[in-house]
Amino acid sequence: MKWTDQETSLPLGKQEGFELFHHEYDSAIQKVNTKIEILANDFEVRNDYSPIHHIVKRLKTAESIQEKLERLGCEVSIPSARENIKDIAGLRVVCNFIEDVYQVADMLTDQDDIELITCKDYIKNPKPNGYRSLHLGLSVPVFLIDRKIVVPVELQIRTVAMDFWASLEHQLRYKQNNEGRISEKTNIELKACAEVSAKLDMQMQKIFDEVKK
Repeated sequence: MKWTDQETSLPLGKQEGFELFHHEYDSAIQKVNTKIEILANDFEVRNDYSPIHHIVKRLKTAESIQEKLERLGCEVSIPSARENIKDIAGLRVVCNFIEDVYQVADMLTDQDDIELITCKDYIKNPKPNGYRSLHLGLSVPVFLIDRKIVVPVELQIRTVAMDFWASLEHQLRYKQNNEGRISEKTNIELKACAEVSAKLDMQMQKIFDEVKK
């Protein structure tokens, strides 16, 4: 862990200015969430169908931010958190079908005040364990009383089936004190479940396309 002065030796949540720093990221979450809800409502009015099943918002706690900085070997300070952590503000958008995932991504990133910084498509290129989701790193302007700031926001977009698998896989792997203790047999079974889930997604998309016609 790197310390530079007396202030940064304090826990992150106790450092001067942390409340405002945290508020900036929370405001960015609210802005992106509102944009997505407006787009979903507009899409539903035009098409009598909403592409979004639900939205989950997540703001990293001071403890979580500090733990990540320490794990990265970075100074535990507010400037360091701004520079080194890009997922303090996060949203997960859960869609009904695969097609919806890309429609939501396109509708949001087409807005001229949203800048797409990174795109990791784990749907077309799943992770080795079978995980599927579209991850977008966004840059979002937030207008405060005295200034405009630009805040990074991580957006994960996935289908209901992808979210079902990811949530249960995370529960089994990390929430039951099993991290590092999952057997190879269980890893294979979990990946097989991910493949079944992906096939179900494709079948449901095909059925939905046929119904639309």
